[in-house]
Amino acid sequence: MSAAVLETNAMAPAAERLAAFARVTTDDVDEAAEQIGRIFCPHDLKPAQTRADGFSARHNCADFDGFSINYVAYGGSVGIDPGCLERFFLVQVPLAGSARIRAGVSELDVAPDRMASLLSPTVPTRMIWADCAQAILLLDRRLVEQRAAALSGRATGVVEFDPAIDLEAPSGRALQTSLAGLMTLAERLGPSGRLSPAAMADWRELLLDHLLNRQRHGLSDAIRTFSGQAERLPRALRAARDHLADNAGEPLDLEELACVSGIGIRALQLGFRRHFGVSISQMLLDMRLARLHSRLAQASAGVSITDLAFDLGFTHLGRMAGAYREKFGETPSATLRRRMS
Repeated sequence: MSAAVLETNAMAPAAERLAAFARVTTDDVDEAAEQIGRIFCPHDLKPAQTRADGFSARHNCADFDGFSINYVAYGGSVGIDPGCLERFFLVQVPLAGSARIRAGVSELDVAPDRMASLLSPTVPTRMIWADCAQAILLLDRRLVEQRAAALSGRATGVVEFDPAIDLEAPSGRALQTSLAGLMTLAERLGPSGRLSPAAMADWRELLLDHLLNRQRHGLSDAIRTFSGQAERLPRALRAARDHLADNAGEPLDLEELACVSGIGIRALQLGFRRHFGVSISQMLLDMRLARLHSRLAQASAGVSITDLAFDLGFTHLGRMAGAYREKFGETPSATLRRRMS
C-alpha cells in the first residue's frame, strides 16, 4: 500500500482487517460460496486447482447506512463468477496477492499500490484471485444512481463505470486513502459502535464524490456539462448559475437573474441551453429536487415532506411529487421510508 495508507493504517497490507466483524471463516469451498453469497450475491466459486488443497476464505464486514466496508481474503487460486451484481457497486482495493478481473469486455490485473477495480451492477463480471486479500467498499445501487441523476440533470438510470482504478493516479490514491480511513474508523468503533447521522452523511458524500466526480463512468460528460465544467464557463453564466443556486428556494425572477449576470434575458436563456444543456427553469427544478432528495436521505424522525418542499421553493406538491418520481424513480415518501427503515 502507499505510504499515506500505511500511515493511516499503521499495519502491514497483509494483516487481516476488521477481525471483530467476522462473518465467514472456512476452508470449505461450498460453505464459502453459500455464506459469502448471502452477504454479497449468489456466485460460483471454484478453486483453480483440481483439488481444493490450500483453499481458505475469510470475510469480515462492517455495515453502515447505504454502504459497507469489507475485508475479503482467499487462500489459493480461486475463480469467482458473480455474473451481474444487480443491487450494488463494488470498489475492490487489493491488499495482498493479485487478481485478474473481467468486467464486460474489459480485463485488468489488480495488485497492491498499482491497480484496483470498480464493478458496476449491470456489467457481468468474472474474477480469478491468487492468494488475494482485498478491501471492498459496497455501495447501494440506488444511492449511486440517484446521486448521479441529481448531478447530471437527468432521470435516474443505469450508471456503468470504467472498471480500472489507477492507484498511482491522484484520484486512485485519494480513494484508497479514504477506504483505509473508513476501515480504521470501523475497527475503532467496533461492532457495537455507531456513527452519528452527521458523520454517516459526511462519509456517504465523500464516497459518492470519489466515484461520481473522480472516476470515469457513462454520465461523467453529462455531469461536467450540467455543472458547467465541460468548457470554460463565461463569467455571466457562472454568476447566474451561482445566484440561482444561492436562491433556489425563491421564485424564479429572470429580470433579477439577468441583472446579476450583466447580460440580457434572451442571451442568458441561450447561454444556459448551450453550456448546461437545460433551460433556466429546468436547472432550478433540478437544483430543488436534488436538495429535497439529499435532505430526505438524511432526514431525522418526524420530518415533514411538505415543510421541506415549501422551504425549497416548491409551491405545488402534486407537480413536485411527479417530477421527483420521474427523476429518482420513487416518491419522496419512499425515499424517506427507506431512510427511516
